[in-house]
Amino acid sequence: MKNKVKYYREMKGISQEELAEKSGISRTTISGFENETIKVTTNSTMDKVAKALGVSTVELFYTSNVQQIEQKITTTRY
Repeated sequence: MKNKVKYYREMKGISQEELAEKSGISRTTISGFENETIKVTTNSTMDKVAKALGVSTVELFYTSNVQQIEQKITTTRY
């Protein structure tokens, strides 16, 4: 799952453990997001991480995907 968890966590200057504590999500899950080994998760989990980082769920988990899709559409138009 492409996301910006590591980017925002580092921008906030907090560790994975600190983010885990703030979000109520395990450090293993945080690591999984950052390493893109987690492919599926719940909306609730995404919301908790986003809230702990002070960003929207869309910005954290979907924006890069939307940009990639828009770019693909733009480059395949005739």
